[in-house]
Amino acid sequence: MAAEQKFSRLTLTAMVVGSMVGAGIFSLPARFGGATGPFGAIIAWLIAGGGMLMLAFVFQSLAVRKPELDTGIYAYAKAGFGNYLGFAAAFGFWAGTCLGNTTYFVLIKSTLGAIVPMFGDGNTPSAIFFSSLILWSVHFMILRGIKEAAFINQVVTVAKILPIFLFIIILIFAFKADLFAASFWGGGAYSAAEIFNQVRGTMLVTVFVFIGIEGASVYSRFARKREDVGWATVLGFIGVLCLLVMVTLLPYGVMLRPELAELRQPSMAGVLRFVVGDWGAWFVSIGLIVSVLGAYLAWSLLAAEVLFSASRSELVPKWLSRENKNGVPVTALWLTNILVQIFLISTFFAQEAFNLALEMTSAMTLIPYVLVAGYALKLALTRETYAPGSRDLVRDMTWAAIATLYTIFMLVAGGLTHVLLSCILFAPGTLLFIFARREQGRKVFTPIEIGIFAIICIGAAVGVYALVTGLISI
Repeated sequence: MAAEQKFSRLTLTAMVVGSMVGAGIFSLPARFGGATGPFGAIIAWLIAGGGMLMLAFVFQSLAVRKPELDTGIYAYAKAGFGNYLGFAAAFGFWAGTCLGNTTYFVLIKSTLGAIVPMFGDGNTPSAIFFSSLILWSVHFMILRGIKEAAFINQVVTVAKILPIFLFIIILIFAFKADLFAASFWGGGAYSAAEIFNQVRGTMLVTVFVFIGIEGASVYSRFARKREDVGWATVLGFIGVLCLLVMVTLLPYGVMLRPELAELRQPSMAGVLRFVVGDWGAWFVSIGLIVSVLGAYLAWSLLAAEVLFSASRSELVPKWLSRENKNGVPVTALWLTNILVQIFLISTFFAQEAFNLALEMTSAMTLIPYVLVAGYALKLALTRETYAPGSRDLVRDMTWAAIATLYTIFMLVAGGLTHVLLSCILFAPGTLLFIFARREQGRKVFTPIEIGIFAIICIGAAVGVYALVTGLISI
């Protein structure tokens, strides 16, 4: 990689922030208002923030301890658990990213649907058509070069943070303690079971807004200094966490919980309209569109980079590592956007396209997160890369254990429905792995991997049956 294409710490941090601050943050007031009150929201962010901070520390530690694994999220899964689970991490992250891009388009058109009825809730034929135009316009822009796209993302990251800051400042001045107190316990009976149910309703959305924490890790091969990857991950996470908590809690001080729950997405716009009038909704809506387009750009880059790197590591077919004259993984980018296009078309048949895509994005991305955290835990337990008597061992083992438990808990808390729907994607997706292994003349599966693939196929069959019979509705 040429020296001029290396990324600084600031650029890597912008990639993390740009990847994390997207559609999710603009949907938080209504998502949390429909599930819980301020107390439940605080508990949810303590769980999510604590768990994801441990995961950020895991990425920071692995970047230093395994510098040769410079392709990020899937490389750790492969090193720790073998080729097929390495592929599963890469495919899960890639497919989750494509689903995430779909939520961006749905939310843009839902935002415009407030003034242009033909866009509806973002999943009408007109919305899908115009989303497709944006999809392929950005596609051809990225083909001009990763460096150009990364620079644009850095600029857009700054631009999209401004309306969020204004939203926070206005709500601080408009905040009313009595309204906040009225919604504090969520309006239900104050019991551990009730609070748990409320918090559980927010689990997948908290995962969704943190997706992108691995942005610097995925791009570690572009970093000027290896240690910059860890710094960018932790700094980006802390900054975004502060924004998420304030955007979630402050609306309870200006509107009652039932009012928040009824807001149209993007609900940040509805909150600001309630406080300052229509201009506030317009300002947030414009900020959302800029934010979403910027996040979409970052996620397109991340998705193509994962497929490209997985191909270079022989986990998917060789043709996915093909680059154009600008150094862009061209075939990986084409396959990524074709899948996004398929997901866009499928939103026409979904009753709640945005919520479904958001929750599926979270479920798919949690799978590689579990494997990365598990690999860090394995390193600590086996003492690999640790000198005898190393003071880092206990610290790293604690981080990895908490991150592993957190990601498993979030996957389970998300519900069986999302696991089954994930299997429906993983089962045919495994064909990429099978083709790659045959291309290399290698045995496709180990005995353990055969068992894992069989479980995925059974889950996919059950999922399809549930969809057809109406046991699962989308």
